[in-house]
Amino acid sequence: MSNKPQVTLAPLEPDDKEQFILDNQEAFKYGATQEFGMRDDHYEEDDEIISRETIAQSIDNGEAYRILLDGEKVGGVVLRIDGDCGELELLFVSPTTHSKGIGYAAWCAVEQMHPEVRVWETVTPYFEKRNIHFYVNKCGFHIVEFFTKHHPDPRMPQEEAGPEMDDDEMFRFQKVIRK
Repeated sequence: MSNKPQVTLAPLEPDDKEQFILDNQEAFKYGATQEFGMRDDHYEEDDEIISRETIAQSIDNGEAYRILLDGEKVGGVVLRIDGDCGELELLFVSPTTHSKGIGYAAWCAVEQMHPEVRVWETVTPYFEKRNIHFYVNKCGFHIVEFFTKHHPDPRMPQEEAGPEMDDDEMFRFQKVIRK
């Protein structure tokens, strides 16, 4: 019998939605303050890197799961699946459990859960070096596009983005599964 910690995914329970949102905001804020300190100006709302509304919409329009480490909630993931295309909307791990392989184990569980997906996509802010390392070096994604105010994400209507998003720069990642 192994004493190795076990990472699993469990469907998000409706009564856990608010805490999931708060945990996601905490994890995203941690990444930004690690990079910029408290001088960060990349907030969507009320000193949050990612708004409650953005997370809630992802949950409502996708498949949301809690990442569990030996049964304890340590993160979350939201997916959107359309046939053989999958979008990783959100993936976060509590800052108190970083660098323990939890995110990678969760990603492996996602791929096992959805063997029908042949192309995965996700985006992350340009300043999230940990995420860029994770997606490229750990999970096998490739950077395929860089969104800036001069090359905006066509999936985000400009009227929705607003002037505060002019300085948002995001990488788009893609992983093609070859079988």
